[in-house]
Amino acid sequence: MRTVAFVSLGCPKNLVDSEKMLGLLAESGLGITAQESQADAIIVNTCGFLEASKQEALGEIARAAEQKKSGQCKRLIVAGCLVQRHRAQLLEVCPEIDALIGVFDRDRIVEAVMGHNGESSRRDTDLGEGQPIYSSIAPNAVVAKRRRGIDEQGYFEDDTARLRLTPRHYAYLRVSEGCNQNCAFCTIPSIRGKMRSKPVERIVAEARELIADGATELNLIGQDTTSYGQDIGYTPGLVGMLEALDKAVTHETGGVGAWLRLMYAYPSCFTDPMIDAIAVLPNVVKYIDMPLQHINDLVLDRMRRHTSRRMIESLLEKLRQRVPGIAIRTTFITGFPGETQPQHEELVEFVRRFGFDAMGVFGYSPEPGTPAGTMHASGQAVSTDVIDKRYEELMLAQQEVVFARNRALAQQGQPVEVLIDSKELPQQSNQQPPDLTDAEAQVSRYIGRTYSQAPQVDGLTYVDTDQELVPGERVRCRITAADGYDLIAGPIRAETVSGMPLTVLR
Repeated sequence: MRTVAFVSLGCPKNLVDSEKMLGLLAESGLGITAQESQADAIIVNTCGFLEASKQEALGEIARAAEQKKSGQCKRLIVAGCLVQRHRAQLLEVCPEIDALIGVFDRDRIVEAVMGHNGESSRRDTDLGEGQPIYSSIAPNAVVAKRRRGIDEQGYFEDDTARLRLTPRHYAYLRVSEGCNQNCAFCTIPSIRGKMRSKPVERIVAEARELIADGATELNLIGQDTTSYGQDIGYTPGLVGMLEALDKAVTHETGGVGAWLRLMYAYPSCFTDPMIDAIAVLPNVVKYIDMPLQHINDLVLDRMRRHTSRRMIESLLEKLRQRVPGIAIRTTFITGFPGETQPQHEELVEFVRRFGFDAMGVFGYSPEPGTPAGTMHASGQAVSTDVIDKRYEELMLAQQEVVFARNRALAQQGQPVEVLIDSKELPQQSNQQPPDLTDAEAQVSRYIGRTYSQAPQVDGLTYVDTDQELVPGERVRCRITAADGYDLIAGPIRAETVSGMPLTVLR
């Protein structure tokens, strides 16, 4: 085996796993290629959280299997959540698979690609005899640590030395894995296990490594970031971790700073000191990603969310009062088993009234083995047609909120700082370009984001300028127009906002 192609599916947490595996493969001397036709082995790192993600993963596995059958590659390795959840069943669906790697065993990816001692098999799982494949699927983190002789609390895996798939200027920094919340609809605890926090000194060391590698934005991820530290007895918790990161980032950047963005917060665990930390720490952007899932008390109770409408509204009010300008992103589930039309209408009214900066909606997906899956199977299911209709109503309500806000920002000429992601390539067209003045011909469009826009999930800010900008650069701009969910801006030149001269930050 000389070359490997890699397919990474799923969420940012899965992406970190993919990057770590790629780092191990590159360190071993294997070549990484984006061209599957040139690869000796294809790895598919799967997501198995929802039925839709499962079907996407199975489609990618089938596509890779066809390439193996046609002789384009020699080995097919499948890793990730789908392996952890379904294990040997995958071999029935796709016998062309040569190796299976669970979520606790990514450090064995090189062995899976190469084959133990060349081509022989190994089994650290309960697949049974007669499976001529390499497999390493520890059932949980406790077993995985024991097999490696590790006696360490919390997250024992090493996320350093990753071969990153994100642009150089932003990265995902995992602070924990697993979850103890046990929401009725969620399969994460059965796949990723119980909450395991990464020790704060390792988080800080990894942040330093990522900044040294060019990252100017670190997106902090986990299944439940607000419960950070509880499982390892780290009393300062999330606040202590944010303070340590803020200090390290300031030092590593020579005082210039970087964006620290908190994702996957859990509402019932959000404390006043956490709000204060977001408000005062200079590198922590005024942004929070906090999935709420619903607002009706009965639905929240059936979801086992450990929260209520009153608690949610109190928290949201405190966030906006104590962190001026904070951007709040959330997600909701529509069509949860037993959800009534009045309960849905309550959620739509709440979305319109509160005005989230960004929002995602998932139609309920029944997952076997979950309490909600049992509710769905016992006659409480909401029909697909109704779910689709409710989804559309929720998204239209949010669209009204965001479009109106963006138009207001443009009318006000709101000053913002934009992190440049890339330069927009000229569109290919057979039409003659319109007559442009020399000044107009010099203008380029760049794609970027403000602090209120997280990568991949939120809107964008387009920057039109005749200056040459580079990815990772933060530029002071003024909003000039709105384009649906996105904003259009131009750099501020020799202007004053709130009595302070603003210039392009380089």
